[in-house]
Amino acid sequence: MHNSEQLLDHMDAAAKEAADVLKALSNPGRLRILCALVPGPLTVTEIETAVGASQSYVSGQLLKLRGEGLVSCERDGRAMYYELSDPRVRPLLEKVYELFCPAD
Repeated sequence: MHNSEQLLDHMDAAAKEAADVLKALSNPGRLRILCALVPGPLTVTEIETAVGASQSYVSGQLLKLRGEGLVSCERDGRAMYYELSDPRVRPLLEKVYELFCPAD
């Protein structure tokens, strides 16, 4: 395989990976949940409050986000804490916030 073919294969793989992450971020509900997790881990109840959504909706979106590898959860006693698990997501979310939620 030539170097240019290897570069194109690498670029194709990177583009698919980026598109998959951006697709997960393109849902407003999931985006709000991810933004709520930027400061640190939260329980489902805390996420519900932060985004103003029902427990069933939040749980369903968290399941999708876990499947995408964007969040992880850890049990602490009876509570499950969710946090961002993909280190590439935090800077993306911070930039989105900067661009779309400017301070007045």
